[in-house]
Amino acid sequence: MALVVGFDLDMTLVDSRPGIVATLDALSAETGVVVDAHLVVSRLGPKLEDELANWYPADRVAEVCDRFRELYVDHGVPGTFPLPGAFDAVAAVAARGGRSIVITAKYEPNARKCLDQIGLGVDEVFGWRQGSAKGVTLSHEGATVYVGDTPADMAAARAAGAAAVGVPTGPHSAAELLEGDADVVLASLEEFRTWLDDGGARG
Repeated sequence: MALVVGFDLDMTLVDSRPGIVATLDALSAETGVVVDAHLVVSRLGPKLEDELANWYPADRVAEVCDRFRELYVDHGVPGTFPLPGAFDAVAAVAARGGRSIVITAKYEPNARKCLDQIGLGVDEVFGWRQGSAKGVTLSHEGATVYVGDTPADMAAARAAGAAAVGVPTGPHSAAELLEGDADVVLASLEEFRTWLDDGGARG
């Protein structure tokens, strides 16, 4: 079976928190609504619409989400940084003749800009995939592994029959990822190559 490894983006491959804080601060300044950006980034995972519904009236959520995505180009993308092991994990997949794909809830054009910002090349990017939609894309792409930082990512991997690899670099602990049915939890992507070399992708 060909090796196809899916990676989540935010807090799996990249630390997007500085950029999200900067974007939310810009949105707050523009709209006059104070959003606790540091609280938001402490619980990354929910859809942007669900998060901003905590701060804006329901009839404004769609509008401010669209504006957030526009502001993200100038404020969020420059505040994106690779997490430890991200480059090596993608390189490890390529070294085995595999494909690396990113499957993320982030707006796809912005996801691509974030990867370009840090200079990380992958084979394909699929954006705006949330929850079960990630599992559908994993299945369609024949993914054998999915690496993510949330229990929802682990569920998506399981639904697709892929090895569920957790990294506690986001808001969820290793224990939470294991409770979320991860096959394995690595301390960070710095351990991914060894896991792959040890045959982890065979489940």
